[in-house]
Amino acid sequence: MTDTQPDTAPDAGPDTRDEERAEERRHLERREKWIRRLPLLPALLFTIVITQVPFVFSLFYSLTDWKIIPPTPRTFIGFDNFTDLVDNQFFRDAAWVSVVMTASAVLLSLILGTGIALLLDRKFFGQGFVRTLLITPFLVMPVVAGLVWKNQVFSSQYGVINWLLNLVGIDNVEFVTRYPLWSIVIVLVWEWTPFMMLIILAGLQGQPTDVLEAARVDGATNRAIFFQITLPHLKPYLELGTLLGSIYLIQVFDQIEVITGGGPDSSNIPFFVFQRSIGGGWDFGAASAMSIVVVIASIVLANLGLRVLSGLLEGEDPA
Repeated sequence: MTDTQPDTAPDAGPDTRDEERAEERRHLERREKWIRRLPLLPALLFTIVITQVPFVFSLFYSLTDWKIIPPTPRTFIGFDNFTDLVDNQFFRDAAWVSVVMTASAVLLSLILGTGIALLLDRKFFGQGFVRTLLITPFLVMPVVAGLVWKNQVFSSQYGVINWLLNLVGIDNVEFVTRYPLWSIVIVLVWEWTPFMMLIILAGLQGQPTDVLEAARVDGATNRAIFFQITLPHLKPYLELGTLLGSIYLIQVFDQIEVITGGGPDSSNIPFFVFQRSIGGGWDFGAASAMSIVVVIASIVLANLGLRVLSGLLEGEDPA
């Protein structure tokens, strides 16, 4: 005879029960996350609709040959619009102007904003009034700022700069005509320096005071404190200013239209897109391809600026 044992299912071990409980906890955590995110879904969907849907249409139009005047059928041509940009001398000039204009305005406004923030990071009479006064340029509408600088500052007949030059015996200078690109850069720096100042000032006021006091007690000079403590602390704020400034300033349009009207050496890619589309060119296929390039250039330029700034800050002065 052979012994037979009852066919009974083994009890679940402690490891199996622990895994089941862990899986149940993960399920509950995922459910709670979705419950918290649910009220934000309408805003997320709205953002996707107003940002990504137009981008998808632009991407589609960039692959077509589509002109409004004279009316032509929309024809799919693939990447021909993008390859044509390489041989387009006007587009290459506009791309170079975009790079120089954005990099110069961001760098200069960041340097000036940091300097002003260092001056404001102390107690003095009228501190609040001075800060408010310095923020004012950033609150001025771009069109108004362009008109004021063109007619009241750069003008050869009524401009403040030429009036000062005449006092020292220097003839009038047509700034907008002779230096169109740098005239726009100066206006952009005037507008964006307060923005950079606010970011850097927020970073300065967030410094640990006990660390600064300990450094002064140890005999550290102001220069050493700035390069070894303050500047590393400001690194994320400088990166933020570079990132936001690059994204916004590469899309400048109003100041160019008001100051130079898109003349030689002052037309960037957004203005060139305007000229090729609703500005008279009516070539929406090529204009869409250029707008895609602007988006890519914004990402590349912002990342390049962050890498350069990070490299400079990593090699801070050890003195």
